[in-house]
Amino acid sequence: MKNSLVILLFFIAGTAVGIYGVIPEGLIGGGVSHCALYALMFCVGISLGNDTTVLRDLRSMDPRFLLLPLMTIIGTLAGCAIISICLPSRSVFDCLAVGSGFGYYSLSSIFINEYKGTELGTVALLANIIREIITLLAAPLMARWFGKLAPISAGGATSMDTTLPIIARSCGDDFVILSIFHGFMVDFSVPFLVTLFCNL
Repeated sequence: MKNSLVILLFFIAGTAVGIYGVIPEGLIGGGVSHCALYALMFCVGISLGNDTTVLRDLRSMDPRFLLLPLMTIIGTLAGCAIISICLPSRSVFDCLAVGSGFGYYSLSSIFINEYKGTELGTVALLANIIREIITLLAAPLMARWFGKLAPISAGGATSMDTTLPIIARSCGDDFVILSIFHGFMVDFSVPFLVTLFCNL
């Protein structure tokens, strides 16, 4: 829980820095955030490289775990379909399009903005950011209460990048390769599913 609070404090500090324009606008997005992400991935790579048993563990892992990306997609879309009942102003396909971002806010919100307009594009952006933040903050609790696959599934497309460090810390290095595989497969589905539901 302490690590989650530290992450939240860094998020709040970053928001304040953005609001007050401490960092030049040209560096935000493509500059600072990408460098931070690359540094995180480098550190995760070092920890993987130091543990030669991880790849072997993936081969010996229950093959059913490899269905996790499909279960994440089905579960997310089912949840969005149920939520659409409470939103009469939006069609079920609008809700499915937003949910199909799976945390990949930079791509999904652009697609939805183009097909469905700025309002739904903004909703998609916020929904996917919130998914990522919830995973970052609650991963240790999810792993404890719902099992070690829960934070990976909650992370969606982000389980291979931004949420990977907290997933590794909460679930252990044995689940890092599965998390990367999961993130890659879910990430790959985003442009296809978002455009599909936007066109229905």
